[in-house]
Amino acid sequence: MIKQKQKYPVLQIDLNKIYENVKCTVDLCNENGISIAGVVKGFNGLFPVVDQFVKAGCKYIASSRMDQMIKLKESGINLPMMLIRIPMFSEIDELVEYIDISLNSELEILNQIEKVCEVQGKRHGVVLMFDLGDLREGFVDEDEFVDLALYVENNLQNVDLLGVGTNLGCYGSIKPTEKNLGRLCDIAEKIEERIGRKLDIISGGATSSLPLVIDGKIPKRINHLRIGEGMLLAKDLDDLWKIDMSHMHQDIFVLKAEVVEVKDKPTYPIGEIFIDAFGKRPIYEDKGIRKRALLAVGKQDFGLPDKLIPQKQGVEIIGSSSDHLIIDIHDCNEEIKIGDILDFHMYYPPMLYLSGSPYVKKVYI
Repeated sequence: MIKQKQKYPVLQIDLNKIYENVKCTVDLCNENGISIAGVVKGFNGLFPVVDQFVKAGCKYIASSRMDQMIKLKESGINLPMMLIRIPMFSEIDELVEYIDISLNSELEILNQIEKVCEVQGKRHGVVLMFDLGDLREGFVDEDEFVDLALYVENNLQNVDLLGVGTNLGCYGSIKPTEKNLGRLCDIAEKIEERIGRKLDIISGGATSSLPLVIDGKIPKRINHLRIGEGMLLAKDLDDLWKIDMSHMHQDIFVLKAEVVEVKDKPTYPIGEIFIDAFGKRPIYEDKGIRKRALLAVGKQDFGLPDKLIPQKQGVEIIGSSSDHLIIDIHDCNEEIKIGDILDFHMYYPPMLYLSGSPYVKKVYI
């Protein structure tokens, strides 16, 4: 039998390194009294990766995509599932049937969850979201927020008020601090005083809150974080927050793509410049004739070419179309030929796109 050649592009995923990264983060958070909801949307809920989240000690599995969690539950993942996007009316039947916890900020949706719970004979846990300034989901009025918490506690028979949470850094770019997360804790304590019990969850955000944990400055009442990128790539904390993450693996996800053309070409397009295939008008710099290569992978696969990191010295990403990645190899000391496979590390956006692309083969090591 003829052995079939490997087809490219490939997203190579190192499961041992995922386990070690997640275990490191879980242990750090546990030392601070914080449980982790492992966010799986960034790699489209690929089962082998989620399995490492479970083995490494995540207490919850979280995603904004309910379909991912339903598939995981049907595949045997038994951790509580947390929907981290406000539920849609159209999905509440499935929410109650399959998902254990959801983040919420709308009375109408909470009432509908209650009705569906009654029909299905089930209970559902909710975390109410307060907006500390990032301006995505959540209440901005503290009194209205407390009133909603009291309403859920006292009026909904099948919906359990598990706690409160917030989101920072995803839209408004607001940095989590001791002050704004301290305000969330103060609000939680007001609710606890009114309902006469402790809340199970005070969720202090996502990867952007990890620096406070690392520096020992996270408010003591924060006992829950929703973390994905910080355990998978650990690049944002390193590059943007200037936190030394050298103890974490940053090469878990590797794009391997095949070279299909190598030619010397001008660096400035010839003719009247209009727009590209995506309606943009790029700016080009004329550097004369340089050696370039095309790879058989494109924006349809990885989204943002500037978020890929070439691993061969002297290789520079020039741009991309839907199906081609264009690189400058003029200064590369190694000869690059047709059929060569080049490796790229990545930031969050390519991981999100590549893991979900049906045109990119997933290889686990």
